[in-house]
Amino acid sequence: MPVTTLFLDLGGVLLTNGWDRYSRELAAKTFDLDRKEMDERHHLTFDTYEVGKLTLEQYLSRVVFYQERSFTREDFREFMFAQSKSFPQMIELICALKTKYSLKVAVVNNEGRELNERRIHNFQLKTFVDFFISSCFVHVRKPDEDIYRIALDIAHVAPEQVAYLDDRLMFVQIAQGLGIQGIHHTGYDSTCAAFAALGLKL
Repeated sequence: MPVTTLFLDLGGVLLTNGWDRYSRELAAKTFDLDRKEMDERHHLTFDTYEVGKLTLEQYLSRVVFYQERSFTREDFREFMFAQSKSFPQMIELICALKTKYSLKVAVVNNEGRELNERRIHNFQLKTFVDFFISSCFVHVRKPDEDIYRIALDIAHVAPEQVAYLDDRLMFVQIAQGLGIQGIHHTGYDSTCAAFAALGLKL
């Protein structure tokens, strides 16, 4: 079957990661936080935030503002949001493929609601993404196979018609186990070659 649909991870593919260990390390230095304690609290809490069962304010209360701070919640939120950058070459590639082959494009990602919505808005992702299967919206997160099944149901396509792009190999392998054609994204050139092998050439 020809590929009719793209499933894309967000962090590491179209944008930088939204709130990874490097961002948290920088936050600890910037705001003079105990990095080890912050990381421990983060790991105990973040999965719950990503599946939409905590708000960002609740996450921050548990991870940062469980004691008095010399900075405000707004200061910290804006720092978090400012860590996101785009990968313009990758966005241009997806837009070009979508236009040439009339592809449906979906984001399938793990992300908390406020961070996800800010990134969608700031980088104008809705101009080329048709729908977002984000963990905070569907209350399931990768590596749970159900998030891919939900994406397939919403896209209303057979797994073989989907090319899925993710920078995490394990997630690609899980999708492949469902019959989805997976691409492990390690760089622009190799991803272009992988798309071409699936018949998506520019």
